[in-house]
Order: sequence, then C-alpha cells, then structure tokens
Amino acid sequence: MNLIKHIPNTITCLNLFSGCMSIVAAIGGDLRTAFIWIVGAAVFDFMDGFAARLLKAYSPMGKELDSLSDVVSFGVAPGMILYSLFSQAALLMNLQGCLALLPFCAFVIPVFSGLRLAKFNIDERQTTSFIGLPVPAHALFWGSLAYSVQAWLPMNASWLLYGGIILACLTSYLLVSEIPMFSMKVKSVSWKGNECRYILLLAAILFIAFWGYLGIAGTIVLYFILSLFNRNK
Repeated sequence: MNLIKHIPNTITCLNLFSGCMSIVAAIGGDLRTAFIWIVGAAVFDFMDGFAARLLKAYSPMGKELDSLSDVVSFGVAPGMILYSLFSQAALLMNLQGCLALLPFCAFVIPVFSGLRLAKFNIDERQTTSFIGLPVPAHALFWGSLAYSVQAWLPMNASWLLYGGIILACLTSYLLVSEIPMFSMKVKSVSWKGNECRYILLLAAILFIAFWGYLGIAGTIVLYFILSLFNRNK
C-alpha cells in the first residue's frame, strides 16, 4: 500500500524529466523534439492529478512537486524553445550591440509562468476552473507555434523576432490575468454543461488533421475564445 501513494509523485517526476529533455532539445535547436517532450509533460501532468484522485494519494509534497515540475516543463522549456527561435532570427538579422540581447526577451515566459503557478497555489477560487491562462496550455501554444514557424525564418526573421516578442509579452500577461478559463475536467459525459469542452475537443481533432502541429496552437487560441464566450453567458 505504501508504494501506491508514490505513484502520482512518480508520474510528476516524469513530467519534470520531460521538461528537462525539452530544454536539452531546444538548446540544440531541435524545436520539433522539444515540443514533443512538452506534449509528453502535459500528458504526465494530467495523469498525475488523475492518479492522485483515483488512488486518493494526496500529499503536501505532491502539490509542491507538481508546481516545481510545471515551472520547468511549462515555463523554462517553452522559454528555451522561444529563445532558440529568437536566437536563430537574431543571427540571420546579424544584430549587434543591445539589439543582440533581444532573444533574452523569451524568458518573460518562465518568469510569468512562475508567477501564474504561485498565484494558483494560493488562490482558492481556482478549484474547479482557472483564472488566467493555464501554464500547460501556454506552453503547448508556444511549442507548436515556434516549431511551425521555424521554417519561415530565412525570409521573415525580423517579423518573427519583433512580432514574437510582442506576442510573448501578451500571452504572458494572460497567465496572470483575471480572465476565467474553463477546466477540461468533467463530472459527466452529457452535452449540457460540457458544450465548450466538446467543441474544443472536436476542433482540436480538425485543426491537427488540417494544420498538423500548428493546429495545437490554433486549439489553444480557440480555448481562450471559448472561455471568453463562456464567461459572458
């Protein structure tokens, strides 16, 4: 029985390991592999919570470990992916002086991801839904987007660098915003009360089928839009 209570934490450690592997891949410029590891981390992040509820194996250590792992997998890892993309763009643009430091703007992502997770841990309003964009969704958005646009770098380096910095600041703000976001956790499989969840799931399948990896970024954008619509109902 003592082994059972360690299962959720073991899965959380796999989340952390996946985040570390994503960082290694991003340092090497392999954004596709880096993104795949983030997807793996997101799967483990879902599974550890599911396992904890199923086995009733909650613990203060598990809560802290989960947040620490998420900072790495959904904060530092996407930040490194974007830093790699920005560095490639800066190299193509032959930036000099202070402008050569622009790629470091990518680290606004881990900074605000850390703030988002700290806020989540002390915010009692977020037990069944979210306030602000969840860090796994944010990481998936940037992982898929960065890999998808990497091929455009030779012809669009400046546009991707400057536009990417602005977009990174905007999405990082969404992490700590007061915008309500619905959770994908369901209490029943009925359509009523789960409309947004089913629409998002169907759209994700279609987006990925037509757009490939970029479809995941499109799904996160739709998630944000549906959350705004759901808030105004």
